[in-house]
Amino acid sequence: MKPEPFVIERTYNAPISKVWKAITDKDDMKKWYFDLSDFKPEAGFEFQFKGSGSDGTEYLHLCKITEVIPDKKLTYSWSYEGLQGKSYVTFELFDEGVKTRVKLTHAGLETFPENKPDFAKESFAQGWTEIIGKNLKEFVEK
Repeated sequence: MKPEPFVIERTYNAPISKVWKAITDKDDMKKWYFDLSDFKPEAGFEFQFKGSGSDGTEYLHLCKITEVIPDKKLTYSWSYEGLQGKSYVTFELFDEGVKTRVKLTHAGLETFPENKPDFAKESFAQGWTEIIGKNLKEFVEK
């Protein structure tokens, strides 16, 4: 059975240009996502950030942008320093007039260590639901 990626879709009351800026501008990103020291929406650009697991364990996330189509699509690899596994996060934006539909796909979760609850699909689902369903929505709609 082929592992299924985690997918979440939300529609925001915001134009596509505002949503694109929110997912590609490091100053915007720190208000709803993570505080990145640098970020450029360019294929090949590498960035990293720290995030905490459910028990407070800190993980260094290592990411590299693999695809950029302005106002439409952003994909980057997502792995952890010192741990096996590599996944890919894709943001797809769909113009719906005065609204924007965002589809986030996180593929490759099955490559992470299976014995850690922080890497369970349910943990990613909870995290992305908060990030995409609440944080990004509130940021772009204000």
